[in-house]
Amino acid sequence: MFNKYIYILGEKIRNPSLKKIFVFLKKSEYWSLKELEEYQLKKLKELLNIAYNHSDYYKKKFDDYKLNIRTIKSLEDVKHIPTTSKQDLIDFTPQIHNNLKFKKTFLATTSGTSGESLKFYRDEHADSFNRAVIQRGYSWYGVKPWDRNGYFWGVNFSYLQQQKNKILDILQNRFRIFSYQEKSLKKFVKKSRKARYIHGYSSMIYQTAVLINKLNLERPKRIKMVKGTSEKIFDNYQKEVKKAFGLKMISEYGATESGIIAFECNEGKMHINMEGVLVENINNEIIVTNLQMQSFPVIRYKLGDYIRLASRDEKCKCGKSHLILEEVTGRIGESVYGYKDKYPSLYFYYIFKNISKKYNIDLNYQVIQDKKGELVFLIEKKLTTSIKGKLQKEIKNYFKEDVNFKVKEQASFRYSKGKLKNFISNLDE
Repeated sequence: MFNKYIYILGEKIRNPSLKKIFVFLKKSEYWSLKELEEYQLKKLKELLNIAYNHSDYYKKKFDDYKLNIRTIKSLEDVKHIPTTSKQDLIDFTPQIHNNLKFKKTFLATTSGTSGESLKFYRDEHADSFNRAVIQRGYSWYGVKPWDRNGYFWGVNFSYLQQQKNKILDILQNRFRIFSYQEKSLKKFVKKSRKARYIHGYSSMIYQTAVLINKLNLERPKRIKMVKGTSEKIFDNYQKEVKKAFGLKMISEYGATESGIIAFECNEGKMHINMEGVLVENINNEIIVTNLQMQSFPVIRYKLGDYIRLASRDEKCKCGKSHLILEEVTGRIGESVYGYKDKYPSLYFYYIFKNISKKYNIDLNYQVIQDKKGELVFLIEKKLTTSIKGKLQKEIKNYFKEDVNFKVKEQASFRYSKGKLKNFISNLDE
């Protein structure tokens, strides 16, 4: 109970509007698709009005495109609004911030793993809304935000930052892992026996599950939710995670600048947070508008991911009408160089997806490029001659003779700023 009261007190001080927003989200949880989209249109109009009248960046941009925001009368009309890139957010940060006065704002910083870091101020309402969306997702699994939890995040911090995080973790009834070493993992597993949920980098959750199973450690029995974020959750992860924790790993998808985009329900469907974001799929690229953040408007933002959306007619057994995100298929803008031609890194997604579909073989992989025309495929497990041959054939189907490649089995993956990426290019493009 102590942890509950500490959390509630902290929430009232830091995020005074969170509780009211959470109550709203629990009501809107079972709105019809029509009701959700009517709400989205209402919030979109409000956001455009704020952006045009109080943000120098958007006023200039809309005027340059001769866009009259009063002509936006349906969600379909959103396509007339110009898109915004990550570089735009970085280059024009001061101009994007609006000139309204907010009672409270928080400095938000993106990780910068795929480029230059972005820093901006998020208003309290937007921050609380994002946290309330996460809490709603937790509620689907019977998890309370003050429950004991394990956190796979924050490696490679300085000593001072580690001490600061330890204080924050105590206040949030949280323990985290600071090292990938086996000794640290064992300590984390021991603490997990009293935890209600664990969350963080999906690759680290998987590695911990592998260790539990390999060493036949006692399985944490109180876990209600295992949530992976920030990285792709490979299909092959689930077998080890289920064996170690008794549950599959669920997914939460979002970004610092967009907020939470989708959260996986009990039926395994990724429901879009329609009250918080407007998602478009343009040529398989996600374009997202943060409907709740006014201090730093993010409108039709090219987040940089390829996605696949389910049909509007698809119904989920959980009863929610929120549109479904079927899959985040890969990152945009990461190029693979052959001797002659250039290829999208999305090819790797299709190569391993084909292997899975054709032969029912799920492989954890990472691809490294240090020289043009040369690739190294790191595969986590040992391959039979047959499987290796199938993989080599699939790679050649995509790159023909333009790429020489090596397949390294039982390989250790490389991490970038603590995060696991499927493709790492060390070329200066």
